[in-house]
Amino acid sequence: MTDYESLLDRGKKELPETSKSSERFNIPKVRGHIQGNKTIISNFLQIAQHLGRKPEHMLKFVLKELASPGDIKKQFVLLGTKIPASRINEKIQKYADTFVVCRECGKPDTKMTKEGNVYFIKCQACGARYSVFSKV
Repeated sequence: MTDYESLLDRGKKELPETSKSSERFNIPKVRGHIQGNKTIISNFLQIAQHLGRKPEHMLKFVLKELASPGDIKKQFVLLGTKIPASRINEKIQKYADTFVVCRECGKPDTKMTKEGNVYFIKCQACGARYSVFSKV
C-alpha cells in the first residue's frame, strides 16, 4: 500500500459518521375533535404562528380547499362540517408548500408581503423573491 492510500484509509476512518439530515421544519399536526356535525381545531393558531403566517390568511386558504364554512372563535377554529384531521393536515401542508417554503432553496425562512392583489414571498435564506398567485 502506498503512502497516499494509507493516508486516505486513515482519513476515511477518522471521518464522523454520516447522519441522516432530519427536516428541521415539521408542521405540528392539528388537534381537535368533532362535536355534532362541526369540527373544532384547538391548535390552529399555534400552527399559523409556527409557520409565521396570519391565522386569517391560512384559515381562508384551508376553508377554500376544504369547501367548508368556518371561523376563528377565541383560541379555536370552528369548521361547519365533519372533516377528518388527516384532510386538514393535507391542506395545511399544501398551504405551507405554497406560501411558506421557498421554491428555490426549499427552506421555510420566508416572509410574505402583499402588493395590490399579489402575494410576494421573500426568502431570508437565499434571497429569492417571487410572486404567488392565489385567490385567497
